[in-house]
Amino acid sequence: MRRIISGTVAGILGGILFGIMMQIMTAPTPEGMRMPMIAMVAMVVGSTSIAVGWAYHLFNSAVIGALFGLLLGGRVISVGGGLGWGAVWGIVWWVLGGLILMPVFLGMPAFAPLAMAPMRMVAMGSLVGHLVYGLVLGAAYSKLSTRAAASAAT
Repeated sequence: MRRIISGTVAGILGGILFGIMMQIMTAPTPEGMRMPMIAMVAMVVGSTSIAVGWAYHLFNSAVIGALFGLLLGGRVISVGGGLGWGAVWGIVWWVLGGLILMPVFLGMPAFAPLAMAPMRMVAMGSLVGHLVYGLVLGAAYSKLSTRAAASAAT
């Protein structure tokens, strides 16, 4: 249970930083305008509200962090290990979330961000954001799980 809780908290921390990045980064709209990527996240649940985008993003960040703790937490025994596994986890979720699930939920084919020229910069921004998320997740998980284990031992 400690691994899931540590992963959830670390996921939220990584999600906050990634969310700030998505608040700043923009994506093209069909009308030729630009919108914050966090608003595009909200479109997955039928909204364009930035607040809804944040809520949905942080929910996903927590769940993905909990899965990290559950599936990979036992492999993270140092900050370096956390950074490495976090980077891998971030790239996995860039492919699953950013290149497959999100485009499909928005009515586009999987991998559309790479196939459509106007979306390629969005795909690269998403890759960087997912990597940052994974690195923060892994480092924070390492610290939180070490602290939780030390508390349990005393």
